[in-house]
Amino acid sequence: MTLPHTAANPDGADRTFQVDLRGLVDLLSHHLYSSPRVYLRELMQNAVDALTARHGVEPAAPADAFGVRLYADGSVVRVEDDGVGLTEADVHAFLATIGRSSKRADGIAEQRGDFIGQFGIGLLSCFLVADEIHVLSRSARTPDAPAVEWRGRGDGSYSVRTLPASARPRPGTTVTLTPRADAGEWTRPAQVHALARQFGSLLRHPVTFDDGTGGPGASVNPEPAPWARTYPTPGARSRALAAYGEDVFGFTPLDTIELDLPAVGLKGIACVLPETVPAGRRHGHRVHVKGMLLSEQAEEILPEWAFFVRCVVDAESLRPTASREALYEDDTLAAVRDALAERLRAWIARVAASDPDLLNRFLQAHHLAVKSLAVHDDEILRMLLPWLPFETTDGHTTLDEFARTHRTVLVTSSVEEFRQVAAIASAAGLGVVNGGYTYDRELVHRLPEIRPEVNVADLDPATLTAHLDPVDRETELAAAAYLAQARDALAVFDCDVALRTFQPASAPALLVDNREARHERTRSQLAREQEGGLWGDILGALRQEAPRAQLILNQLNPLVRTAVAIDEPELARTSAEALYGQAAMLSRRPLRPAESSLINRSFLDLLAHALRKDS
Repeated sequence: MTLPHTAANPDGADRTFQVDLRGLVDLLSHHLYSSPRVYLRELMQNAVDALTARHGVEPAAPADAFGVRLYADGSVVRVEDDGVGLTEADVHAFLATIGRSSKRADGIAEQRGDFIGQFGIGLLSCFLVADEIHVLSRSARTPDAPAVEWRGRGDGSYSVRTLPASARPRPGTTVTLTPRADAGEWTRPAQVHALARQFGSLLRHPVTFDDGTGGPGASVNPEPAPWARTYPTPGARSRALAAYGEDVFGFTPLDTIELDLPAVGLKGIACVLPETVPAGRRHGHRVHVKGMLLSEQAEEILPEWAFFVRCVVDAESLRPTASREALYEDDTLAAVRDALAERLRAWIARVAASDPDLLNRFLQAHHLAVKSLAVHDDEILRMLLPWLPFETTDGHTTLDEFARTHRTVLVTSSVEEFRQVAAIASAAGLGVVNGGYTYDRELVHRLPEIRPEVNVADLDPATLTAHLDPVDRETELAAAAYLAQARDALAVFDCDVALRTFQPASAPALLVDNREARHERTRSQLAREQEGGLWGDILGALRQEAPRAQLILNQLNPLVRTAVAIDEPELARTSAEALYGQAAMLSRRPLRPAESSLINRSFLDLLAHALRKDS
């Protein structure tokens, strides 16, 4: 911490910023770090970086010759490393100056990629749990270097002493904290051990923990990462990776996908979720940088469409943000995201080609994710579109199976349109796909790219009504009076009425309408109501000719045959309104207030007519 100048400065002379350390620590705790627990990660990170520098000074030393030792007994927390250590000049230059990193010293700046930390404020995180930081260090660069002691306090003051080499017989650094009473949640032995396991389980240097009870120290990272181990068979490797994924994420993966990007030193696995994930929900991924856990909620490592996997990776070249709790968005991260997306596509292609059972289980759980990918990815479209499930007039089936039966595939633009026509279209032999769900209509229209022999068209009312059989002339003449009464009763809804025969006979009527036509009729009505005003002129200018709705009565249905024989005008109108209301409800679209009122009124009128007849 740089202390303010106390001597007078002549006018115009440079001055040094005065730093309120307590205010800075408060800023770190509330805006930079997510939790006080990061203090241990910062200490472990500094220790691992010191070990990396030590290996640079002594490249012939074995990889496990130097390590990190943690100690916590409830009264102190201590982190000791066998790293490169600090000289007295280093202490003055780096520990006492906010924002400067010791990793810049002695040419190490050119080797920053070897270090986890990139910012020189990590030690300040210790003030989140303690009022004093004690550092004892001895440099490995000079054989007879003395030990150096530094004490920093939360009020911004510090002291430095040079001690005999015997004060620390071996090179390295020991950082000791005396926790505040309110920091017990983060500094008790069990918590320190748990945090060390969480942050450092994949570190490449040996890390041990001692709780002060006199027993042997527990290894924090007893085994290398599972993808870095050797296995007797590919099956054993696959089972080990799946077991690791289950241990990390808490679910048994449907499959595991190995991730390996040598260009950035990235290795890891993606675990395919066994259950459906709601569209748009993005899971965080577990990202380590050089073995140190960076984040458990790193969404940015994979594209948005990859919400069917959760991954755990360890990378060499990804750049952390200032808090070292997320990834910095740069060209390297963008390239990694694209490369990992390619790995996921390659897995889908392999499964589609070689494992139909796994493909079926995957699509059952994640067909929406695959549909979102197929919309933008021609390769995935060609591989998987025939196998994706859709709702059709033949039930839930794949497009490939549906296209074998129907060379012309009709697709609706909304769910409600499909609900209106499904039963009747099926009985008429029409092949209709529900295109109202996300991505479905767009994907069905791309089917001819893969199956050129199949034609795809949007379903319109004319297509459906053309497949309904007309009634004979005598029947139509006999029903003419009723149809006229029905048209008059339903004119308020811009609805025509026709008589046809169609299957199933149990369906009394079919309401053929679409959302665009209803919107146009609503706009026209508002224009008429607002005629002469500015808003009415705007609506009038937008007006288009929209097809009228059609209520198609089914002559095969007993209820309709009874209704068309009614010769009492009021009862005929009421029955037509009741048939319209029933057809509107069967369409499963939201009812307009006037339609709800009509349904209630027609029911009451029919009930009143029945009561009068009985009396």
